[in-house]
Amino acid sequence: KTKYSKLVFRKSDTVPEELHQMVQEGFLALRKHNCFFQDLVRIKGKDFLTPVSRILIGNLGCTYKYLNTRLFTVPWPTEGHDIKYCSPQIHDACKALIRLNDYLHIEAVKGLQGQNLFETKEIKDTPVIDKEQNFIISHIEKESGSKDQSSCCVPVDDYISLKNRTSYNLTLLNYMDPLQMRYLKQEPYFGMGSMAVSWHHDENLVERSTVAVYSYSCEGSTVEESNEQTLKGRDPAVWHVGLKVAWDIETPGLAIPLHQGDFYLMLDDLNMTHQHCVLAGFSPRFSSTHRVADCSRGTLEYIFGQCELALQNLQTDSDSMALSLKSLETAVVKQVEEIHNEVEFEWLRQFWFQGKRYLKCTDWWLKPMAKLEEFWRKMEIMTSLILSEIGKEEQIEEQRNETINCFLLVLTERQKLRKEWTAR
Repeated sequence: KTKYSKLVFRKSDTVPEELHQMVQEGFLALRKHNCFFQDLVRIKGKDFLTPVSRILIGNLGCTYKYLNTRLFTVPWPTEGHDIKYCSPQIHDACKALIRLNDYLHIEAVKGLQGQNLFETKEIKDTPVIDKEQNFIISHIEKESGSKDQSSCCVPVDDYISLKNRTSYNLTLLNYMDPLQMRYLKQEPYFGMGSMAVSWHHDENLVERSTVAVYSYSCEGSTVEESNEQTLKGRDPAVWHVGLKVAWDIETPGLAIPLHQGDFYLMLDDLNMTHQHCVLAGFSPRFSSTHRVADCSRGTLEYIFGQCELALQNLQTDSDSMALSLKSLETAVVKQVEEIHNEVEFEWLRQFWFQGKRYLKCTDWWLKPMAKLEEFWRKMEIMTSLILSEIGKEEQIEEQRNETINCFLLVLTERQKLRKEWTAR
């Protein structure tokens, strides 16, 4: 209650049976179609394959970046968009996960409401609390945006903040069979045993947003929880989530057993103030980790907007069809060349580096990637146009030097990153 008050844990029997069934069938279908992949991530300049296999499912055109690796969502079914999946089972799995997403979203709102009211000591009138909570939840469920809020106790700003911090836009699915792993690290501080995922904070999230995790370990008759009272610490056969206060090993750590269909929520700033790890059991396990990813620079809409901004500096002569630049101002050149780098290294290379694997689920990303490649080709032309302009005699010396200095910095960065990506 004092150190882990923002953790909410729910046993599987609180979740509707039909939802369990849909989601668990979805996990198995995705595994059957080989849709889980180990990621090549970069830590301190070195590349590592993750022990856990993953797939990202979520909003159309959304991406999620962790440890210098950008993952591209397999889009879940979205009204008004024709998304072709490689099999009906993959479609059903994505549909089940958006259902789970909606369910966990409402649970997170309830959790945050509970916390806010728990912290507001003055409120003693329980019916008001229920009214307040129900208002928020019915609002979220209906998305009605009702204008008459005078009869309720929830300020509109709080409603918007709650919604923003719980509206998951994607889920990172994990799968791991510990028996296939020759070596798992031991938890170093509290003797919690084998770790599937080491201590970490989830990155690239909207500030103070909730993370929701649904766990499904394929427990069979072979792996039963040990009932021996003599056992010290956790049962090694059962998967657990571990939590600790960040940069603190004096406060006791927490290990919570996770059985088939249990879920937990890390509310508010818990992901920042605490670290978590995943402690491996004996049986294979899936998890669906729902996040409010910070997509300010991670959506197709964003990067297409950047490309259009850059290409405003390119003009075509109506007679000769020759291409030329509108401006050679240092600020304009710098902006265009930085966008050029962003398209190449944050999108095209990130996608093709591990992108063929997405074709096992859907070909949805191929068209936008072809469009980005077209933009990139035009930016390559713009780079050569700048070079030829710099080479012309009539340039004013001072202006020319300024352009060269800023241009050279971006080109040097591009060269360095190309070498790095070739090596990867």
